[in-house]
Amino acid sequence: MTRLGVCYYPEHWDRSVWRDDAKRMADLGLSLVRLGEFAWSLIEPGPGQMAWDWLDESIGILADENLEIMLGTPTATPPKWLIDKHDDILAWDRDGRVRGFGSRRHYCFSSETYQSHSQRITDAMANRYGAHPAVTMWQTDNEFGCHDTVRSYSPMAAKAFRAWLETKYTDVHALNIAWGNIFWSQTYQAFDQIELPNLTTTEANPTHWLDFYRFSSDQVVRFHRQQADIIRQHAPLSKITHNAMGHFFDFDHFEFGRHVDVLTWDSYPLGFLSQSRSSDAHKHAYLRQGDPDFAGFHHDLYRSCAPAFAVIEQQPGPVNWAPDNPAPLPGMVGTWLMETLAHGGEFASVFRWRQAPFAQEQNHAGMLRPDDQPAAAFCEVAELKSILPQLTDAKAPASVALLFDYESLWMSEIQPQGTGWNYQDIAESWYRAVRRLGLDIDIVAPGAPLTDYQLVLVPSLFHVSDEASAAFEATDAQLLFGPRSGSKDVNGNIPPDLGPDKLRPLIPLTVARSESVPAFETPKVTGPTGTGAWHAWRDDVVTELAPILSDEHGRAVLFHHERTQMFAALPDDNLINSVVETLAEKLSLKSGSLPDGLRLRRGCGHRFAFNYSTKEQTIPTGLAPADGLYKAGNATLAPGSFAMWVDQ
Repeated sequence: MTRLGVCYYPEHWDRSVWRDDAKRMADLGLSLVRLGEFAWSLIEPGPGQMAWDWLDESIGILADENLEIMLGTPTATPPKWLIDKHDDILAWDRDGRVRGFGSRRHYCFSSETYQSHSQRITDAMANRYGAHPAVTMWQTDNEFGCHDTVRSYSPMAAKAFRAWLETKYTDVHALNIAWGNIFWSQTYQAFDQIELPNLTTTEANPTHWLDFYRFSSDQVVRFHRQQADIIRQHAPLSKITHNAMGHFFDFDHFEFGRHVDVLTWDSYPLGFLSQSRSSDAHKHAYLRQGDPDFAGFHHDLYRSCAPAFAVIEQQPGPVNWAPDNPAPLPGMVGTWLMETLAHGGEFASVFRWRQAPFAQEQNHAGMLRPDDQPAAAFCEVAELKSILPQLTDAKAPASVALLFDYESLWMSEIQPQGTGWNYQDIAESWYRAVRRLGLDIDIVAPGAPLTDYQLVLVPSLFHVSDEASAAFEATDAQLLFGPRSGSKDVNGNIPPDLGPDKLRPLIPLTVARSESVPAFETPKVTGPTGTGAWHAWRDDVVTELAPILSDEHGRAVLFHHERTQMFAALPDDNLINSVVETLAEKLSLKSGSLPDGLRLRRGCGHRFAFNYSTKEQTIPTGLAPADGLYKAGNATLAPGSFAMWVDQ
């Protein structure tokens, strides 16, 4: 059942308003309330001094209005008394400085002291509320990794990293071979000689960095599992979640998602557009709506990471943390919420109920103003109340898959080999090429089954595992690979037979040399299967295949063999758009190019259209409902609005 929710902090408000807050939430059509994730100092004001009365009362009041509760463990904000007792809790930054108390996320995942206290407070909360009938979901911590906190460079992290390496390699000689430590006389005689890779004179060994990234990701998963295991003991019927973030890839959500029931994420389209690398023209066009594919990309990514996904924090208005913080276009909050549900979200929740008039987030909007009057988001949520009962749990299979790989992103961060290579931007460009055709898409992990798809896009897969190779071989789908695919082995080194390594049975070529070029170098590409340019990266390829696309200087850009195509250069947006469109037409998938800012999605037994443009948009002929009947909106969409009709 799809539903709407809100994030609530009763501890910020006088108890006299709690009951009225709960009634207004229920009357608005909300059914889920999230609380507790920052309340450690109130729950335990001193060592062992537990104060549950306020939380008991607030949960009881919400339950009286039949509101379900997501209760958060408060470990994102360890209290001052705990830090004063144990300074080994604090993380260290990349420059070797301690990151102190005074904000949030001031802890190191590798601190055994903090792991112990986190488990202790989690056990206390789960023991008290695990059987409460209104507490149906638990959130561990809050936004793991926010503020650059996945990778700690503390003495505790160094100790844990050495233990992780010893478990992985067993023999330090094996580590020396995997890392190529013969280079620059980096050979180690024992694991306890290995330091963290952050304070070297020049660049550290890339495999040293890669293993540190892997270790740090594993530490996040381990920390979460410590809490999740405790919660499951006390609340076996409750669902467990954690709130991931947008444009954040410092830990592997595919691995993390194996340990939650629902992977939620925090959707702030305007904030992320403001701090993105997008052009000023793009930012201007979508200033108050957000990039048309920002939310969709993350919905489709996180949906594939776990049994279910949802949005737990939806931007309600101006935020406080971006370079600039505009207000959403009227209607956009409701449109964002509905898009979450259309992509299969279990629920969509607004952050927050009432804007705080104090502290760091006082300029962050809520559903209510600080004076208790409704803000714009309140009214837009109210308009959705009558629509929710029409939605079903029906799933809509996608015909296109995009493969996203965290380790390829990490490898390219460690050794980008050029200023123009950004894995995130490349993946989103390929994703956008599909969405602009009105097609649904799944984002999947390397090695995921691909047999249900007609078209599989692989923007770049640096290391091709045996599992990924087998998945490519097992599907009959058309495959499109980007450059640098198969360019590395599992250790991030060049494979013995060069790239594309395990992909060679699919497309017989060898990458003999690669170059990166500056932003002003954008050779034009024109041909029957695509038009545009390449940028940033190009491979010199040895093969008997004739290229199906070349640039204006006669250099190969795209090769084709049977059902596989592979780029020898990085396509710009225009080129990937045209190549994907050609493939979609070949597979009879394309239903029509959408106007700028218009996006479609199937889900919940319906089809949806979302207008991210500042202009009125009309759903193209052939995409609108054949019977002309709409459950919400109509064929002409106002800026920031959506339409919904029964999927036929």
